[in-house]
Amino acid sequence: MHDIFLAISVVIVCSAIMAWIASQGRQPIILAYFLCGIIIGPFGLKLIPDVSLLEDISHFGVALLLFLAGLVLHPDRLWKFFRVAAVATLAGCSLVALLVFAVCLGFGYNIMDALIIAIALMFSSTILVIKLLPTTTLHQRRMGSICIAILIAEDLIAVAALVFLGAEASTTRMHLLIALPITVLLLIAFAVAFEQFVLRKMMRKADRYNEVLVMLCLAWCVGMAALSKTVGVPYEVGAFVAGVAMARGKIALILSEQLKPLRDFFLMFFFFALGSAFDFTQIGNAWLPASLLAIMIVTVRPIWFRWLLQRVGEEPAFAKEMGLRLGPGSEFALIIVVAASTSGHLGTGAAQLIQLTTMLTMVASSYIVVIKCPTPIGSSKMQRD
Repeated sequence: MHDIFLAISVVIVCSAIMAWIASQGRQPIILAYFLCGIIIGPFGLKLIPDVSLLEDISHFGVALLLFLAGLVLHPDRLWKFFRVAAVATLAGCSLVALLVFAVCLGFGYNIMDALIIAIALMFSSTILVIKLLPTTTLHQRRMGSICIAILIAEDLIAVAALVFLGAEASTTRMHLLIALPITVLLLIAFAVAFEQFVLRKMMRKADRYNEVLVMLCLAWCVGMAALSKTVGVPYEVGAFVAGVAMARGKIALILSEQLKPLRDFFLMFFFFALGSAFDFTQIGNAWLPASLLAIMIVTVRPIWFRWLLQRVGEEPAFAKEMGLRLGPGSEFALIIVVAASTSGHLGTGAAQLIQLTTMLTMVASSYIVVIKCPTPIGSSKMQRD
């Protein structure tokens, strides 16, 4: 299909239908987009035989995802969140990563692939966890604050991983250990200075024009992402830095809410492109390890987080629910797949293992949370409250 308008239209229509089906089955919308790519992509019905343009478009969704993650992270709150969640997050992620690494080595994956698989699968899904939080204010305030603290700490670790995994495989060790961190620090310094002395003044002069503010916000996001890529740092990191720098302004939270629909729209293309590259005929060897890893993650991670939270003084019932909510694999796993594959660090088989495992954990965990915990899409009124 060479007509770009027609190709994008087909993706949007099919994704909308799949998203509706997923919502009726109380499944993650992310999964719907992924399955849509499998069904109508090059390895399915071939309605979209070439997804290269859609892959380029999908980068905007990833940039916005990282930008909004940083936009709600005021630097003053960053230290507070770090102190609250650092121990639980590091301990929780470390155990999962060690278990995944051991399983992957047992199935014959090389050390580099096993290490990247372990890193990718140790995070919880920010989007899915937040969307399944209850709407009751009292419950959400308590549950949400702890969930967000842990998720933000995980996001910071994921961004740090992207800095190194997004670097080309041919990059020297000296560059990774010295030049790359220095480049990131200079990028942060430039972002903070530009936002403080240029962008903030521009936004103040246009504060009556919401459309202009949104456009400036988008320009700041993609501009920093492009600059980041130009200087050799993954564009995802640049977008995240742009968000954190802008989070110091009072208007940041308002703009983050306005940009969420646009983020979700472009992320649709990202997950569609991932699904379109998923060849089921080539994953015969991945089914067993992916199933084993998914079962291990959705059982071990909730139990481990429950134990950790009880150690810091949380009630057993509250800690149990928190553990269940933190069970699904993260969308960052899929972003890491793309970054590590593009840079030459990750093999095709390992990439498909991460994708399959992540999707399986999302399906299993969403069912568990909807059935066991209060959510906006619970099957009964008690579960929805």
